[in-house]
Amino acid sequence: MVRKAAVTTVSNGSYLQGQANGKLPSMDSEQPAQEGKVVLKKKVTLLRGISIIIGTIIGAGIFISPKGILKNTGSVGMSLTVWTVCGILSLFGALCYAELGTCIKKSGGHYTYILEAFGPLPAFVRVWVELLIIRPAATAVISLAFGRYILEPFFMQCEIPELAIKLITAVGITLVMVLNSTSVSWSARIQIFLTFCKLVAILIIIVPGVIQLIKGETQHFKNAFAGNDASVMGLPLAFYSGMYAYSGWFYLNFVTEEVENPEKNIPLAICISMTIVTVGYVLTNVAYFTTISAGELLLSKAVAVTFAERLMGNFSLAVPVFVALSCFGSMNGGVFAVSRMFFVASREGHLPEILSMIHVRKHTPLPAVIVLHPLTMIMLFNGDLYSLLNFLSFARWLFIGLVVAGLIYLRYKRPDMPRPFKVPLFIPALFSFTCLFMVALSLYSDPVNTGIGFAITLTGVPAYYLFIVWDKKPKWFRKLLGK
Repeated sequence: MVRKAAVTTVSNGSYLQGQANGKLPSMDSEQPAQEGKVVLKKKVTLLRGISIIIGTIIGAGIFISPKGILKNTGSVGMSLTVWTVCGILSLFGALCYAELGTCIKKSGGHYTYILEAFGPLPAFVRVWVELLIIRPAATAVISLAFGRYILEPFFMQCEIPELAIKLITAVGITLVMVLNSTSVSWSARIQIFLTFCKLVAILIIIVPGVIQLIKGETQHFKNAFAGNDASVMGLPLAFYSGMYAYSGWFYLNFVTEEVENPEKNIPLAICISMTIVTVGYVLTNVAYFTTISAGELLLSKAVAVTFAERLMGNFSLAVPVFVALSCFGSMNGGVFAVSRMFFVASREGHLPEILSMIHVRKHTPLPAVIVLHPLTMIMLFNGDLYSLLNFLSFARWLFIGLVVAGLIYLRYKRPDMPRPFKVPLFIPALFSFTCLFMVALSLYSDPVNTGIGFAITLTGVPAYYLFIVWDKKPKWFRKLLGK
């Protein structure tokens, strides 16, 4: 492997020597690219970009438990409305990231955009929380769903042992890490295959649902907006659940430097992916209600399995397998994308420099991928995963809202920045307001868990001054950081 000292990129993907002060060099730099550098190659085509977005958005949620939205809306009609509106809002956020990805052609996603707009401290806090808590916990949670559903066909008549789930989950996590460390091309090819499996799984639900509609099975849609009235707090919480189900549209921006023709492919991949996911989510929920009543859906532990058992008989055994493959695709896409955030943060001097090394033959950010493995395993076997995600779910939307607000700020701060793709100003304004509203809502509705999450996030501030700002570190401490 070779060390990539703090560097930036030009539009052709070659690296330039930069400064390790936690601030990106000028966007308008015209320095010539250095020869002989080992770099991450541009291997993300339009199809691979679409597979990254769809493959990370569609996880286990749409197949297992869309009841969170139904519970908080109180009626079938309102739940379908929320699914549609959340898809549109997510598209707005994705379009904002498309603009940022075409005018700031650097990988790193949230981290890079916050660094460019607001400076190193908030950017460091973002990557600090992502590395230590959010990504290991999120990977462990989706991996546990993979482990449970891959074993489901073998334990149809009894409860699956928790140890068996965790062991097969550990194997799945290790396989994802090895895959992403070995080859960008193979990781992308497998992501395309898994995305195809996800879409097949959704079609397996949608097509029988449409047939049911043709047969006149519409009894659960009569008086669709009648039912329990949604509470003042319930409706915003339903939107929170819906936005979480669509989250993942930002992952292509984590690998911008590896995207072929990013000015064209990033906006195109985002628009195609969000259209497919939104239509698929809404039609899947419509299909559920052709066979399952609102009350039955709320009682079901796995809606897709209940639906399949009623309509498909023995073929329903295939549904858990497709859910497991869907989870594996989310694991693979998440690790592929987020490892690039750690790579870029190390490149800018915010993480140990070993994380900015590239394998000299495989051209993968091997250390940035591997660093997630031990942290995820610790979370898997020792952590209270769901509590951690509850603590920090607000942090995701806080920083996403900050990124989109940064887009508005950059419009005024740097009006001459080239913007090959530009969205109307009302789109980032509406989306950033929505994100910040959800953050404020979580502080109001669940002050204890959100307060704990806020405190965990704030630990990034003293960490920034200890690891980044403090110049007179002991020699052993500097060696520990790889400096």
